[in-house]
Amino acid sequence: MERESRLSTEQSATPGTVRPGGRTAKVRAAVLEATQDALVEQGFHALNMDRVAAAAGVGKTTVYRRWGTPIGLITDLLRDMAEQSLPAADTGGLEGDLRANAELVLKTLTDPRMGPVFQAVIASAACDEECASALNGFYATRLREWAPAVERAVARGEIPAGTEATEVLRAVSAPLYYRFAISRELLTTADAQRSVAAALAGARAGAFRAPGSPRG
Repeated sequence: MERESRLSTEQSATPGTVRPGGRTAKVRAAVLEATQDALVEQGFHALNMDRVAAAAGVGKTTVYRRWGTPIGLITDLLRDMAEQSLPAADTGGLEGDLRANAELVLKTLTDPRMGPVFQAVIASAACDEECASALNGFYATRLREWAPAVERAVARGEIPAGTEATEVLRAVSAPLYYRFAISRELLTTADAQRSVAAALAGARAGAFRAPGSPRG
């Protein structure tokens, strides 16, 4: 299955979750693959449990018992995408690492499969608290995984001490998600490069230092 790995495809949206094995794992994989297919083809509002079960070759009773609702399917899909995500880059310099991060986001959001999936999960998160929490967990996991790239840059003296790693990373991806989910503009490589340049300039200028942190 393609993820932010075919994302990455952005560890588990619920840290500590143990992935089931054997037949249970195969059922989960089939159902989540069918969920992705349905989101790509029809979007969140048309997601139907019976059709997902049929497409996955799994009994309806199993799907309803384990996932309960379409929101349950999307929540578990987010966990699975986090579990399957690629590790963060380590290029030896902050600019290279931020470029890798931006390229990953760009690749995910412009992917013919994953782009519609993310549109659907963002839509579902806007109207359901459980899904919103799962989406928050997914991105919190990705930020934690990429944070060492910024922390290494601080240690190398590339950016000021006290720089908040997650704020730098948010500055890279936020403009891309704005264009993707809010203004619904076509994303380009130039957008990713501009986002990296702005985040890097801000980090070097100390814009992302934690309040009250000592100046080096």
